[in-house]
Amino acid sequence: MKNKNLLSTLAIAMVVLFTGCSNDDTTQSDSVPTVALTSPSSSDTNVARNKVVSVKFSSEMDVSSINTTTFTLKQAGTPVLGSVSYSGTTAKFVPLTVLAANTVYTAALSTGVKSANGVALSLNKQWEFTTTANATAGLAAVGLGSAGNYVVLAKTAITNVPTSVITGDLALSPAATSFITGLSLTDFTGYAKAAQVTGKVFAADMVSPTSTNLTTAVENMITAYNDAAGRPSPDFVELGAGSIGGKTLTPGLYKWTSTVTVPTNVTISGSADDVWIFQISGDLSMSAATRIILQGGAKASNIFWQVAGKATFGTTSHVEGIILSKTGVTFQTGASFNGRALAQTAVILDGNTVVQPQ
Repeated sequence: MKNKNLLSTLAIAMVVLFTGCSNDDTTQSDSVPTVALTSPSSSDTNVARNKVVSVKFSSEMDVSSINTTTFTLKQAGTPVLGSVSYSGTTAKFVPLTVLAANTVYTAALSTGVKSANGVALSLNKQWEFTTTANATAGLAAVGLGSAGNYVVLAKTAITNVPTSVITGDLALSPAATSFITGLSLTDFTGYAKAAQVTGKVFAADMVSPTSTNLTTAVENMITAYNDAAGRPSPDFVELGAGSIGGKTLTPGLYKWTSTVTVPTNVTISGSADDVWIFQISGDLSMSAATRIILQGGAKASNIFWQVAGKATFGTTSHVEGIILSKTGVTFQTGASFNGRALAQTAVILDGNTVVQPQ
């Protein structure tokens, strides 16, 4: 009888133990996501009028749940037009135009925002900030939409000569997976993985919703290119007759009607809220071992190279910024890149270090 009671007690204890472990695992994997940081912060004042509103989450989120319906910016109840992108654990709202001076804006996230595990924010989040009274406004950043979810996005091919080190997601559309070469892909459902990529690899022939997501991303890439190319009233025209080596570039809109070359180092100098847009009607060519150097808090995510021709970065060179190319992007052997390569044709890699911007 004692043995029977002992066995019953042990059986109950095991049930409790395993039930408890199962609940712990479920709680850990399905934890409610939170907002770790916002920029601007709540009640911030003197915020730059070209500010990109960003949110950092406590965990990886479901990119499809973060859009202009769930992440909004309003002024006195009126929606501000803009685009939304998500990368890493950070979502960004990019206003279409500069914000009004000395004005209160309200940013908001709804409970439609979900973690990668499908768990929604527990409450709607809302916060306010006030823009600077300074009437002079800088450029508004170029909104990338869902194209901003990828460190490399191309339409016709992504070609790699091993071994590259890539941080961020790669995507190809409308071309199929077979046009991604040199990465030794391992297929998963709706995406692939590669040893050279810290992130995921997507192509148009992968299962839904990947194909639909990529169609939207390519459309957003083209819209971003047209936005950058169409900005009026440049601050600098034909600077250096297209040869910009050795120059320090302050914030603003730059325009060239021919090829731009970078034969020696270039410094891009400004604050974290400043924006640079380079409109290049020809090619962009960067010489071997040259560097784009950021100074004063300037951020790669606010630098836009709109290139109608080919963008070529020489051996062991280093470039910063968002490349919006109509004709293709080539990184030669050992070149490094902090930014996003968004090409309406192909992106060619050769033993490169590629990192998505913060």
